[in-house]
Amino acid sequence: MKQAALASAAMVASGTACAQQGAPTGNAAPAEFTRIAVEETFSLPEVLDALRDMLAKDPDVEQGLTAPPYVATDTVRSLYDLGEGRIAAMDAARVDKQVLSLWSPGVQAFDPMLGTELARLVNDRVAAAVREHPDRFAALATIAPQDPAAAAQELERAVSQLGLHGVIINSHTRSEHLDDRKFWPIFEAAQALNTPIYIHPRNAPTQMYDAFTDYTMGGALWGFAIETSTHVVRLLMSGVFDEFPNLKIVLGHLGEGLPFWLDRLDSVSARPGMPTLRRKPSEYFRNNFWITTSAMFWDPALVFCHAVLGADRILFAIDSPFAPSEAATSWMDAAPLPDADKRKIYQENAEAIFSL
Repeated sequence: MKQAALASAAMVASGTACAQQGAPTGNAAPAEFTRIAVEETFSLPEVLDALRDMLAKDPDVEQGLTAPPYVATDTVRSLYDLGEGRIAAMDAARVDKQVLSLWSPGVQAFDPMLGTELARLVNDRVAAAVREHPDRFAALATIAPQDPAAAAQELERAVSQLGLHGVIINSHTRSEHLDDRKFWPIFEAAQALNTPIYIHPRNAPTQMYDAFTDYTMGGALWGFAIETSTHVVRLLMSGVFDEFPNLKIVLGHLGEGLPFWLDRLDSVSARPGMPTLRRKPSEYFRNNFWITTSAMFWDPALVFCHAVLGADRILFAIDSPFAPSEAATSWMDAAPLPDADKRKIYQENAEAIFSL
């Protein structure tokens, strides 16, 4: 890993990392690579209908939450497609398999009973799609953390009975974060099942929301990464990973900026008066976290993360249909990394982490 990190740092220093997003800079990946994309979004009409109904009755149920659809009709159609249309798009982009996950905010805005009911529906429906196309799809479970005990039970059912490969949690649940001990049955279940939790962004919680209301900052421009990285720092500093040392967390968007901050987190957390932890924040991050390339198709950022974390901690993702699939695979094929590391990022890490 040290040699790989030094090689990556040398790429940056020598200027081989491209400064233009998506521009090819290396050798194309061999055709025998299996390209697995691990943050690929779907939704169901029942979920979006329920969100519309909820907001019609109570438009102020959650700050920043608006009635769907939030995107163009063609995008909604792509989200609903769990069959041939999606597979055709994958073929065009040379993606061999998608790991599917429910569109944010998932079922986390609903009351606990409805959220749990919809989570079961989503898991049954996506499991059926995986059974229909087992060579092309795998999927993450949906849960409703607003009922932690029921969420843990549904996670166990989804993994053990339906054959799903992890769980998606769209960051905070009604402005509450997972470092609150009431949510820890979910961590207990995930660790017992040896299955990863993918923490995905969403609109900022109430206590942060006002700072993102101007300049369209609340979404992918800025707020998503800030909201999710803040959530993760709460986890790092809370003792979660002392309690659950084998917990696996996956973050998209090349770690939501956190690889850049690891040294700073270590130095500041060592000051007097900070929470007492068994390990440095960076050690938890390197031990318990994996990051994906979703919607971050930029050589300098990839090379930096490769230098900090190593190829074993990076997975390929696109964030389709919200990011261009063909551009993503073309970029990764040409990334300035060794072919052996590309194979890990494209295929081997996903197979290992998600038990594919």
